Amino acid sequence: MIHDPNKVYIFDTTLRDGEQVPGCQLDTKQKIEIAKALELLGVDVIEAGFPISSPGDFQSVVELSKAIKNPTICALTRAIKGDIDVAAESLKYAKHPRIHTGIGSSDMHIKYKFNSTREQILERAVEAVKYAKKFVEDVEFYAEDAGRADNEFLAQMIEAVIAAGATVVNIPDTNGYCLPDQYGSKILYLKENVKNIDQAIISVHCHNDLGLATANSIAGVINGARQIECTINGIGERAGNTALEEVSMILKTHSLGLHTGINSKHFTELSGMVSRMMHMPVQPNKAIVGKNAFAHSSGIHQDGFLKHRENYEIINPEDVGLNSADIILTARSGRHALKHHLERLDYDIDKINIDDVYERFLVLADEKKDITDDDLLYLMSDGETESYKNGYKLNLLQVVCGDQVKPVANIKLQYEGVVKEAKAEGNGPVDATINAIVSIIDKDITLKEFTIQAMHGGSDDVSKVNMKVDYEGKSFVGFGFSTDIVKASANAYLDAINKFL
Repeated sequence: MIHDPNKVYIFDTTLRDGEQVPGCQLDTKQKIEIAKALELLGVDVIEAGFPISSPGDFQSVVELSKAIKNPTICALTRAIKGDIDVAAESLKYAKHPRIHTGIGSSDMHIKYKFNSTREQILERAVEAVKYAKKFVEDVEFYAEDAGRADNEFLAQMIEAVIAAGATVVNIPDTNGYCLPDQYGSKILYLKENVKNIDQAIISVHCHNDLGLATANSIAGVINGARQIECTINGIGERAGNTALEEVSMILKTHSLGLHTGINSKHFTELSGMVSRMMHMPVQPNKAIVGKNAFAHSSGIHQDGFLKHRENYEIINPEDVGLNSADIILTARSGRHALKHHLERLDYDIDKINIDDVYERFLVLADEKKDITDDDLLYLMSDGETESYKNGYKLNLLQVVCGDQVKPVANIKLQYEGVVKEAKAEGNGPVDATINAIVSIIDKDITLKEFTIQAMHGGSDDVSKVNMKVDYEGKSFVGFGFSTDIVKASANAYLDAINKFL
């Protein structure tokens, strides 16, 4: 069999092994949507299902075979002729069909699952491969529970099924039992003791019962395997399977002389798709695709990251489909992280009294745990603080309004230690307030946008006001927060003005 000796083929079994998780079943339409996304990702093989198990699974394999062009479509069977017949029928529309058949290889399975002998199991394995070969050229054989199998007998089995026509030999650590050095040594033993091993690709299929699925898979390819069987988000029975995104990024990050055909920029999107459709939330600290995988919370880490990304990131978030890493603001964050977020929100750090803002930030962070953009905007627009160096500060706001009186606003603003007062009328209380502010500032400012948003709901809620103003051909956005809409509007207007002064 001719293949690139340095390419590791990615065999995705999200739609077969991954779908065996209770509550994660998909309909055919959903399976096709995920399969097309896997094709775009660049997987080499898609295990579409176990056709004999149900009419629905059979039909899904049929429809996936019709819909997918480039990857090999694989159907799982037991070493039973009836299974293989149904699998072959389900694959009749596949451009690149593969039958995946096999049987137990450990003495545990031979005795307690099949109530058989090594000799009988070996005969059944060879017979299944020869029978599958009558329908398709590409036959993969799995030696179930190979992780606990005797290496000498396993080698005998693998040599026999390759001689019978197997093009891929799958060495599953079915129960996630092996340590990485044990599993790697098992693959190396097969490479060195199966005389026809060069006629087939060795595949690794590892489960995560001890949290070692990814490590074992990598140990396998280092020792000669060239196909990894895996799932998106590592979903699968019990503790799950090897995570496709993890092994792919390991091979991309480390210089092992190996490569895949995976376009990793699709990982984030595909992870979310599988999570939603299968109702399987991704744990926040999940490698590569967890929401915290590129989030930095510690002040020491944040400072080091902002100085040089590689200090605390070995993977560029853009490589897995994220726009950037997250600098999470908490009570542990330092001034560097706070400055980073304020600059992201278009504040000029040179104009800000950062010590004042940071002290108030720490008080709020102790109360709220996680700080949002709105929290920062609130801190910066609070008229009672000294957020801006030499900026305008609201000292007094009094408004008279009603259905029988013309709205009038009385304002006191402090600027560079000097307090100025003004009174103005308007069409409403906000208009009167802005007119009073403009009469003090005396600049040609045009209000372009004005929006009010309740933060949570209720008549006593804090209002968030956004104002966009134009000054000398440039636009500036200000934000204000208060239970008083007029005060929030005044703070938003002053926030925008302080940005350009």
